[in-house]
Amino acid sequence: MTDLTNPIFQNVDKARAHLESVRWPDGPYCPHCGEAEAITKLKGKSTRPGVYKCRSCRKPFSVTVGTVFERSKIPLHKWVLATHLLTASKKGMSAHQLHRMLGITYKTAWFMCHRIREAMKDGNGTGPLGGKGKVIEADETYIGQQKDKYTLTDKGWKPIKGMQTKFKIVTLVERGGRARSFKVDRVNAKTVREILVTQADRKSNLMTDEARVYTTVGKEFTRHHTVDHSKYEYARGIASTNTIEGYFSIFKRGMKGVYQHCGEQHLQRYLAEFDFRYSNREALGVEDNERRDEALKGISGKRLTYRRPSDGTNQQAQTNAI
Repeated sequence: MTDLTNPIFQNVDKARAHLESVRWPDGPYCPHCGEAEAITKLKGKSTRPGVYKCRSCRKPFSVTVGTVFERSKIPLHKWVLATHLLTASKKGMSAHQLHRMLGITYKTAWFMCHRIREAMKDGNGTGPLGGKGKVIEADETYIGQQKDKYTLTDKGWKPIKGMQTKFKIVTLVERGGRARSFKVDRVNAKTVREILVTQADRKSNLMTDEARVYTTVGKEFTRHHTVDHSKYEYARGIASTNTIEGYFSIFKRGMKGVYQHCGEQHLQRYLAEFDFRYSNREALGVEDNERRDEALKGISGKRLTYRRPSDGTNQQAQTNAI
């Protein structure tokens, strides 16, 4: 059970010390030049807490420099608490709930959530899913409604209904392992193959439904098993897509019940959030505190800033690499 009275959620100095232990397990290093030896902690009266100076490039830095927390005026212990709440909630936590719990504005809470989701992205740097003797389940799902899909009728412009107007998502789930999801413009054989061959080890056993987009690419894997949902077949021996259907169940309950609405430009970050929690779930031996710290490790090398469009429209969160 989570102890929300933990000092790292209540005290700025404790939160900073915890973040330093997570981000710098072997001691501080300079985010500007990478120096790890010639580092001095500044302790002058006019120096704010937690500032170090690199004797190589002679630049000051703190544990938040080069992270999604950089230049934030929100106290660091609130960042740590927000990260904990978002990673510990199975179906997510709305920005409205976060703003009530942390005592901050809704706009600030919304932006914090997106920064934390950016930290949850694994960058696909953990290697392909699956491997020899392992099982990968692949499937697609549809959610939301694109607002720019209209057709001209005798009675004027009417919104188009059907799957073609929804946001399209392709997900891969390794049984007993991780998940990766991708927003795509079209679900076809070319799109699906590109995702499968770049994200999954082809020595894996591939499990899908009867969709024809998997027919050709399935031949590139060790074995390709299918189940025919149109005939109410959901499992045949080891062949099933029940694991990935369970993932979609959690995802859609969170999107509809907690977040309720998601703009197309932000969908990939929400997918990263659900992928992260699923890939670091309790069934894999990852507890809430460990999941929070894993997200805190992902804050490095990422920035998410507001960019005001020249046409004066609403601001949108933009990703900028450091």
